[in-house]
Amino acid sequence: MISQTNWAGNIVFSPKRWLVPSSIVELQGAIAANRKVRIAGSRHSFNNIVDSNETIVSTDNLNRVINIDGDAMTVLVEGGARYGDLATTIERKGFALANLASLPHISIAGAVATATHGSGVGNGNLATAVTELQIITADGTLATFSRESHPSEFDGMVVNLGALGAIATLKLRLEPTYQICQQVFCHVPLGLALENIDALLSCAYSVSLFTTYGEHTVDQVWVKRRTDQGPPITELLGVVPASDKLHPLAGHDTACCTTQQGIDGPWHERLPHFCMDFTPSSGDELQSEYFIPREHTAAAYRALMVLFAEIQPLLYVSEIRTVRADSLWLSPAYGNDVTTFHFTWRQKSNRVLAVLEKIEALLLPLGAKPHWGKLSLHKPTGYAKMSDFISLRQAFDIGKKFVNPYVERVLGI
Repeated sequence: MISQTNWAGNIVFSPKRWLVPSSIVELQGAIAANRKVRIAGSRHSFNNIVDSNETIVSTDNLNRVINIDGDAMTVLVEGGARYGDLATTIERKGFALANLASLPHISIAGAVATATHGSGVGNGNLATAVTELQIITADGTLATFSRESHPSEFDGMVVNLGALGAIATLKLRLEPTYQICQQVFCHVPLGLALENIDALLSCAYSVSLFTTYGEHTVDQVWVKRRTDQGPPITELLGVVPASDKLHPLAGHDTACCTTQQGIDGPWHERLPHFCMDFTPSSGDELQSEYFIPREHTAAAYRALMVLFAEIQPLLYVSEIRTVRADSLWLSPAYGNDVTTFHFTWRQKSNRVLAVLEKIEALLLPLGAKPHWGKLSLHKPTGYAKMSDFISLRQAFDIGKKFVNPYVERVLGI
C-alpha cells in the first residue's frame, strides 16, 4: 500500500489496514470486525490524532448530503462530507450555515470532533451547529443521539476526538442564506489595535487579524460584514480598505483567495479565506493554535512579541480570531468567549517544537488551551468537564477500540 499521510505530510500513518468503505453499513462492518480503529476524514490535522498501528478507516466515500429539512431548518450529512460541498448544495436551496472555517476543504465530522472554528464574537465553533449525531459504537451498532433524546450527555458527545466511535451522520442547524462583503485593511497601527482590541475584533460578523508580531503594525485585518448588518466599512483605526485583492502572505497568488474589495457575495464564498476550487497551499507547513480567554487578548499578543526574534524566522503568518462561548464539554470555548492565536509554521519540526515550548510557557498561565488537531506539547488542562468526558468515553468504548496514543495522552487514560 502507498504510504498515507496527513495533508501537510508531517505525519505518516502506520496502520496494518487502511479501509475505505462506500456505505454506512460497510463502515459498521469495518468497525465491528477490527480490534483497534481510528477514523480519517480530510486529514487536515497536524498531530497523530488519527493514527493507528492497526486499522484506519477513511470516510472519503461517505460524503453525501442526505436530507435538507426546510421546516426544521436542518441538514443531515454523512461524516465525510466537506463543508465546501455542503455549502454549495444548501445555498442552491436558499439556506446557509452560521459560519465556516478559513478552509472549506475540511470534513464536517473531523472539524466538529476537534472544535474547529471560523471567527466572530457572536459565532460559536463549527460544532455548535450540531443538533444530532449518529455514532457507530465499538460493536458496529448505529445509535442516534440528540440534545432532546440525551440532554445530559449530548454536550459531551459533539467534540469527541474520535474517542466515542465513528460519526456516521450529523444533523446541522441551518438559517436563511445571506450575503457578505469582505474587505482587507493593511498595516493597522499596532498601538491603536491593542488599545481597541475588543472593538476591532467585533467590528463585523467575522474578523481575522494576520500578523508576524512586529513592533509597528498588524499586517492585515480581514473584515467580513453581513450585508444585512450594515454597509462596508470606510476606514478602520484610520486605515482605508485595500483596493487590490490580497493574500495573507505577501507575494503569494491571490487567485486562491475569496473575493474581497467590498464586493457582496454569498456567505460560502466570503466566510472562508480560500476558495474550494483551489488548494490554498502545497501543505508544506505546520500549524499550532491556542485558545485564550478573550479578556487576555492584548496581553497574549504582547507576550508573543517578546519572542519575535525566535518566532519570525519560522513563521509564515499568525492569524487571530474569536469564538463565542459554548457548552460543549471538550470545546476550548466551554463557558468562556475566547480569542485564538493560530500559527502557520515553516516545515522545520525541531525548531518549531522548541519555540512552541516557549510560547506555551507564556500562554498557558493566561489560560490557553491548544487546538485538538494541531501541534502542541503539554497535556491540555483547564477542562471543567474532562472527568465527565472520560466517564462517557468509558461507557461508549469499554474495550478502548477507539483509543490510540494521542487519546491516551490528551485524556490521561
